[in-house]
Amino acid sequence: MNSRNIEMMNRDLEVIWHPCTQMKDHESLPLIPVKSGKGVWLYDFEGNAYIDAISSWWVNLFGHANPYINNRIKEQVDTLEHVLLAGFTHEPAIELAHRLVAVTPETLQKVFYVDNGSSAIEAALKMSYHCHRNNGKNKSLFLSLTNSYHGETIGALSVGDVALYKETYEPLLIANVQVPVPKDQTPEAAKEALKALETMLEARAGEIAAFIIEPLIQGAGSMHMYHPDYLVGARRLTQQYDVHLIADEIMTGFGRTGEMFACEHAGISPDFMTLSKGLTGGYLPLSVVMTTNEVYSAFYCDYNEYKAFLHSHSYTGNPLACSAALATLELFEKDNVIEANREKSRYIAQKLERFKKLDNVASVRQQGMVAAVELKGYDPRERIGLEVYRYGLEHGVLLRPLGAVVYFMPPYVITKQEIDTMMDVAYEGIKKLEIRN
Repeated sequence: MNSRNIEMMNRDLEVIWHPCTQMKDHESLPLIPVKSGKGVWLYDFEGNAYIDAISSWWVNLFGHANPYINNRIKEQVDTLEHVLLAGFTHEPAIELAHRLVAVTPETLQKVFYVDNGSSAIEAALKMSYHCHRNNGKNKSLFLSLTNSYHGETIGALSVGDVALYKETYEPLLIANVQVPVPKDQTPEAAKEALKALETMLEARAGEIAAFIIEPLIQGAGSMHMYHPDYLVGARRLTQQYDVHLIADEIMTGFGRTGEMFACEHAGISPDFMTLSKGLTGGYLPLSVVMTTNEVYSAFYCDYNEYKAFLHSHSYTGNPLACSAALATLELFEKDNVIEANREKSRYIAQKLERFKKLDNVASVRQQGMVAAVELKGYDPRERIGLEVYRYGLEHGVLLRPLGAVVYFMPPYVITKQEIDTMMDVAYEGIKKLEIRN
């Protein structure tokens, strides 16, 4: 690293505590100060370039410094930067809500604004419980899948299945039970997992408010993937047993899986859908809980402080964030993004083939614009993901493996040539590990 990068890194480490980071690592692992971005590329203060192969934690859809989104935010900032959404409203929030209702599954007719993914999960959990309560039912238990992740606030953490997190914060967590996630992407695995779900619902549906799932892909759960048949069965069973279905599409939404939303692969409409990350194209924090008229009606009455939904954030429905989201949805409409993504997904699938021939690769999986290469034969204490991450940075690609899983989730504007670079660097980094062993 050159002098300007080092200066910025040292100034950062004096004062900033970074997320998902053991800060002591940065005694030997360089912290990369980013000066600017353009398209899939990030640039540091010395002009070094890195392909953002993970969309900056899965948020960036149409590239950094996208001119179309930039202009919408610039126009909005001169008009209205923020106003409370209690007793007031504004055009970007109204227009965005109508557009979201139009593009999400048909029963989702109401939009509740929040400001980040974990908060959307919290709101959906509370809304489900409170809806049952308003309907005279005491259902305070939540059901989720093994290997799941839904965020890191207390409620969201409670319905996830990250062992380290749950063991550390166990005394703080709310009541939750789990059923097995389908073990792979086959219909047979989906069918087997649905048996366990039905057994659970037969026994405890009277206690369970909602079943929360990440449709098709468990993001932080090492990009584990499963078949759409499971979604079909889960929707049928939750309706049968009067349990809400919450589709956490915070990562899978907005074109990542080959459809606009992962639920579309199964043709289902959940009771709640949470959206964030790509909602604003990666520009600003914003999230929503989509729900049904039926749920909304359970709270609609003459003034009753106990029936009103009790959840609010200061920056709910921020006009700048809503404008970025509107620009993002408009890009989908005018650029035929989903079909273009399908073509790029096919190209990525071709590039994945040679990974299967490496002896240290256990499996390769893909769903749309998300692909994962799982490695085998390594002790977790070896931290091989960190080695791949370091190799990627040295060769101009930002990879951030999940343990022994190297994954790809690039912005949609990536070109075939940039895909080649991204995949080649990952391949060589993994191959280097194989040679070492």
